[in-house]
Amino acid sequence: MSTATHGERRVSPVFLAVVAIMAVSIWAVWTDFSASPGFAVFLFILSGWIVSLCLHEYAHARTALHGGDISVESKGYLTLDPLKYTHAMLSIVLPVIFVIMGGIGLPGGAVFIERHRIRGRWKHSLVSAAGPLTNVLFAGVVTAPFWLGAMDGVPDHFRYALGFMALLQVTAAILNLLPVPGLDGYGVIEPWLSYKIRRQVEPFAPFGILAVFGFLWIPEVNHAFFDMIDAVLRGLGVTEWDTYWGRELFRFWQGTPDIPPMTGMILNP
Repeated sequence: MSTATHGERRVSPVFLAVVAIMAVSIWAVWTDFSASPGFAVFLFILSGWIVSLCLHEYAHARTALHGGDISVESKGYLTLDPLKYTHAMLSIVLPVIFVIMGGIGLPGGAVFIERHRIRGRWKHSLVSAAGPLTNVLFAGVVTAPFWLGAMDGVPDHFRYALGFMALLQVTAAILNLLPVPGLDGYGVIEPWLSYKIRRQVEPFAPFGILAVFGFLWIPEVNHAFFDMIDAVLRGLGVTEWDTYWGRELFRFWQGTPDIPPMTGMILNP
């Protein structure tokens, strides 16, 4: 039986503050209210990214709760507080830095699931899959205006911001779903592996994400990876034009880019 108090499930004021920043920045981008459209886009992307990180980890925790791990309640994981998801540096700061530096959705954050409380391999797999599936859902929401053909009348700056947000969500989902120790994709298949294999792989889990980014530094791997990302985004109606200018606007400290008009551009090859 759950022993959680109402406070252990109440949505965190920190999360609500981030959502409020996102809402205000969306309005600023849409209305072109800010003197610096890039700064408004920056706030929108950054706050939206943090919201997605919180939802990612909440999905893990909520699925674990239904699987039998009631400890997630007392740890505050169900409050959506970004500061509750393990170390703030790993959970929030590093992913944000990677967004700022390279425009890539670094899997961040972690909830400590007491796996011994969960019975059944399917439940363990679902706990691991819940996070990246949230990124997939988030990507579907932000790209909906593109694949529904509802972009007429949408301000260009807002369009580009959505495009860049979609890029981050798609990269986060794909990276998280890689079957690499330490990532959610490996967590999905781990319950189905033999005990011997799990024991052999376990020491490498802390270095899995480092290995992935090491491979991404290889030019051929990097090009192949982002070609795949671009293909997924094109299938959702988001073009390289959208993601490129979204990234340029996001980097407001470089100055407001001189964006050419979209008239005559082929946006959906």
